[in-house]
Amino acid sequence: MNFKTFYTTLSATCLFLGSQAQIQPQKELTINIDAKNKVQTIDNIGASGAWFSEGIGKHWPDAKREKIAELLFSRSFDSNGNPKGIGLSAWRFNIGGGTTEQGDSSGITDFRKRVESFLAPDGTYDWNKQSGYMWFMKKAKSYGVENLIAFSNTPPVQFTQNGRGFKTEKDFKSNLKPDKYEAFADFLTEVVNHFSKEGVHFNYLSPVNEPQWDWSFKANAANQEGSPWTNEEISKIITLVNNSLLTKKLNTKILTTEAGKLTHLYGENELASRQIQNFYTDTGKYSFSKLKLVPKVVAGHSYFTDDSDSALVNVRKHLADTVKKYGVDYWMSEYCMLTDGFREGTKQRRSAIDCALFLAKVIHHDIAIGNAAAWQLWNVYEPGSAEFDTQYYLMALRPNKDHTDGEFAITKNLWALGNYSRFIRPGMKRVSISRSDNMPELKQAQDLMVTAYTGGKDKLVMVAINYTGQSRPVKLNASNFGALKTYRTYTTSAGSDLEASPVKKVTPSIILEPRSVTTIILN
Repeated sequence: MNFKTFYTTLSATCLFLGSQAQIQPQKELTINIDAKNKVQTIDNIGASGAWFSEGIGKHWPDAKREKIAELLFSRSFDSNGNPKGIGLSAWRFNIGGGTTEQGDSSGITDFRKRVESFLAPDGTYDWNKQSGYMWFMKKAKSYGVENLIAFSNTPPVQFTQNGRGFKTEKDFKSNLKPDKYEAFADFLTEVVNHFSKEGVHFNYLSPVNEPQWDWSFKANAANQEGSPWTNEEISKIITLVNNSLLTKKLNTKILTTEAGKLTHLYGENELASRQIQNFYTDTGKYSFSKLKLVPKVVAGHSYFTDDSDSALVNVRKHLADTVKKYGVDYWMSEYCMLTDGFREGTKQRRSAIDCALFLAKVIHHDIAIGNAAAWQLWNVYEPGSAEFDTQYYLMALRPNKDHTDGEFAITKNLWALGNYSRFIRPGMKRVSISRSDNMPELKQAQDLMVTAYTGGKDKLVMVAINYTGQSRPVKLNASNFGALKTYRTYTTSAGSDLEASPVKKVTPSIILEPRSVTTIILN
């Protein structure tokens, strides 16, 4: 069965109506955009290149890795006006813990998820380590990616309590030895310092990742590097990193807390949760308010909050209210479709466009409901299919056994993320909208989802997700903005990959394709 036949068959049992419902468009919907009412500033939209960057950047042929870099970072257009890449404005780099050097004794079963360390056990640095990772980092810089972010999953293994890059005890304490806090802080700072001297400046350094998970595995059965951290331990290491950066006269900002679940930012257990209240208030038990290099930005991951439309709305409303109350910005710093929420009640395989639409829906809710100032995907590439259940990645890899070469296939997820990342640039403002049908936010999650952004006095960007199986005519009214004269659309659908339309005069209605993500650039 070919894809077209499967898609038609699947439509009868999935939540969308299918091609037969595309014949007659629905009633026109009016979107009112108030360009004066600015809701939030967008800092960046990016992704992580963890694990598989090493093999690709170090070994794969130039033509393949150059093409991957172009797809991720380029802001250029081809002769037909189609984007050559998705123009990420943030790129996340994993500072490794040295599990690669340990080999099979590291306990991490997949060699591709072991990571080298710049710091040897004898205290010397080898800056040739992680060369594949650094190839992509330098490419990101050369393409003009605005935000380079270094993050750590584990301290170097020689600093950990069990000599491993993950926990083996279920005691919910950091795996870092109590007498190695300063050494770990100085290590992270030295990495930032070295690459700054080489012209690769990290805008942000994230010392702690997903501290709420215990990361404990059997001694030889771990999935990846990782460590839990209590709020008290986070406060200690962040303070030391802040001081170490200042001593070296570096202006890299510290990104924290990288909560493993959004609800940990405002609630749940006390050991590693209620992080907004603990860290971002003057009276908080572990307040960062006096740390010069810690901005008022709290980072969290959208995993496990996407199993229903009500969770997408309610969790993010609670988070937005808490963030506003305490005067901090929220970054969504890691997400992929880790659990089965993207299946939306069906046990069938989900097509590439189904996954892309769900990804766009999560981005929309994080930005429009949660007021996320940044949105960063995990992970750019992993082995898998490019046609079905593309839940984890933008590119499906088919590597050889040693990961020294291989092939890659672009998924619809890449282009759906590009509907946001390519056109919503750092510093742009999201502006408020209203709709003529006054549809509640919960119902919009299965209908039409819209956000709008200003990029100056003469440019308005709108991203619309048409979740239905019907064409949708949309009329735009923009107040506190100049007259809308021309527009161009960029559409991701089953048959289009961020495909550009010709530049057109603004007409009474703009037609959105069924089951599509469309970016509309208005001038």
